[in-house]
Parts: sequence; C-alpha cells; structure tokens
Amino acid sequence: MGRAFEYRRAAKEKRWSKMSRLFPRLAKAITMAAKEGGEDPDTNSALRTAIANAKAQNMPKDNIDRAISRASGNDAATYVEVNYEGKGPHGILVFVECATDNTTRTVANVKSYFNKSGGQVVPNGSLEFMFDRKAVFEFEKADALDVEELELELIDAGLEEIDSDEDTVYVYGDYTSFGQLSAALEEKEIDVKKANLQRFATSPVAFTDDQVVEIEKFLEKLDEDDDVQAVYTNMA
Repeated sequence: MGRAFEYRRAAKEKRWSKMSRLFPRLAKAITMAAKEGGEDPDTNSALRTAIANAKAQNMPKDNIDRAISRASGNDAATYVEVNYEGKGPHGILVFVECATDNTTRTVANVKSYFNKSGGQVVPNGSLEFMFDRKAVFEFEKADALDVEELELELIDAGLEEIDSDEDTVYVYGDYTSFGQLSAALEEKEIDVKKANLQRFATSPVAFTDDQVVEIEKFLEKLDEDDDVQAVYTNMA
C-alpha cells in the first residue's frame, strides 16, 4: 500500500482532526452499533469496536455514554448507511460513505457538492471495481511483540498484509475477514486502538499541485457535511 496509502491516511487524518466534526461522527457510529446489537459492549463486538475507535481519538467518556444511551431513547434517530460515488474536479474518483436519518437531504447535499465542483454523482456500483475494501486494524507495537510470528498466526483469520513502524502495527485483510481478524486479535489480548473498513484505490492517479488544491477544497466540503462518515479517492 506504500506511499499512496500513507498520503491518503495523512490527508484523511488532517481533515478529521477537527473535533467539532470528529466527535459527532464517532458518536453516530456508537449509537448505530448500540441500536443494532444492544448496549452491552461485552456482547456487541461492533459497539466494542466503535467505543475503542472513539477512545483512540480521546473522545470523553461522557460523550461515549450519551451516544450509547441515545440508542434506546424515545427520540432516537434511525440512521441508515448509504454510499455515493462520483467524479470530482479534474476527474478524481470519489467514494462517499454516509450515515443519515434523512436520505433525501443527504443525496441532495452530496450532489450539490459534486455539481458545484464541476463533477457529478454516478450510479452506485460504477466505481466499485476501482476500490478495494479492506479491514484495517491499528495497535501499539509492544516491545515483546514478534510481528513476523503474529503474521503467521493471523493468516488463518484472513490476514493479507501486516506492516509496522516504530510505534504502531497495521493489520490488513479483506473486508469479509473483519470479524475473524477482530476475534483473533482479541483472543491474543491485543489492545486494538482503531478498527474499521477502508477503501483503497486500485489504480491511484497523480495530480498536479494546483489540481490538488482544488480537489482538497472539494473534499473539505464533503467532510464538513454532518451525514458524511468517510471519503475515499483515487489520488496517488
């Protein structure tokens, strides 16, 4: 995944660094998981993962508890997950993942962002083959951890690739292996800091500096929308 992955990861983290947008998204993921599988993280692996992701971003415990409680409230919103695909400025391919309680509002907003940038939303499925969906796990690299040994132990759980730097280990597998890999890491008592499904462009494209400036402005508009959970592109 190399440099293209590092660029996308850095750009995404930069855009997500604003807590005013990050915490509501994390809270929405927690509420959705709690409503779907119950409010006990011990018996709800999706909720357990959502809480771990929130803690990794230093989300306060009170915020987490409120998000869980919201799932059973009388006024609890019913969120649905919807995806949109499109072509943005300079032909960049964009995959947008949303969680919304009003799909009419969401699709209108997303289409407007694309149209105003000179792009367009395309029928769902048009760009599916241009992105690989992967299960991604991140955790601290303990001094006693043997990464090569861990790699061998996780192959049967669906591991495709493992990478590490001085502080962090990254585990990748096909999206269908998310549950198996999560269970395997939990069984080994590895404290996963982040776990989610991400999309990686199969054929990244390089853009000029001037083009990147315009593209980033467009991506910022998408990221500022409360219904948008994640944005993926084919930028190299």
